[in-house]
Amino acid sequence: MDTTDKKLLALLQQDAKQTTKQLAAKLNLSVTAVYERIKKLEREGIIDKYVALLNRNKVNKGFVVFCHIKLIQHSKEFLTNFERQVVKLEEVLECFHVSGDYDYILKVCIKDMEEYREFMVTKLTTLQHIGSTHSTFMIGEVKNTTVFTL
Repeated sequence: MDTTDKKLLALLQQDAKQTTKQLAAKLNLSVTAVYERIKKLEREGIIDKYVALLNRNKVNKGFVVFCHIKLIQHSKEFLTNFERQVVKLEEVLECFHVSGDYDYILKVCIKDMEEYREFMVTKLTTLQHIGSTHSTFMIGEVKNTTVFTL
């Protein structure tokens, strides 16, 4: 990956809907060269996918909860079983296996506290091997980006 690839990736991270013609003009390359670079980055798995980022508040998912999960035991079976179950929960946008006092941190986006309670009672607490949970509620968003510098 050279400097031009890095510049191209930075432009795509800012706005993936730019045409190859627009990108070519910004990079001072031909449209074909930009197209080939993008295809190469996709083939190599550097560009994983293209998505539309939604405004959570406009789609009634503005209540953000970080739910810390502690399992009752740290066996491979318990970990893989929990992970297999949690990825099926549509309210969970992100799940991280972490070190420290808890085993997992989930990012949950729902409508409001009532919906979160329903999620906890009917879905999350029904998963096997959960020892305890601790919920932290977002007050305000200071930074949220999908862009990182290479």
